[in-house]
Amino acid sequence: QVQLVESGGGLVQAGGSLRLSCAASGRTFTINAMGWYRQAPGKQRELVATITRGGSTNYANSVKGRFTISRDNANYTVYLQMNSLKPEDTADYYCNAATAFVGTRGDIWGQGIQVTVSS
Repeated sequence: QVQLVESGGGLVQAGGSLRLSCAASGRTFTINAMGWYRQAPGKQRELVATITRGGSTNYANSVKGRFTISRDNANYTVYLQMNSLKPEDTADYYCNAATAFVGTRGDIWGQGIQVTVSS
């Protein structure tokens, strides 16, 4: 089993920056990919960015050129650097880990962390 602990976030003015962190523990060797999703009130949860075990990244069109996902060398922590923030980025952000081990698959979610961008 994998556990995820998120940190960072908060309140920032439009045009500012924030960095989110997601630390994985437990059976981290089962993780194939990690990513960040977000959900605003009354809206669907949407993918923000993902990074695979091999280092390939994928971004939502709305954040390309502004957000960067990365990981530490040991693959225990994933970061989301958010620059040029806009009010529409306001949401709860959730860390995700996609796991697979000997035929078992699963998605692990963090508790969510709030990001608020003021005009």
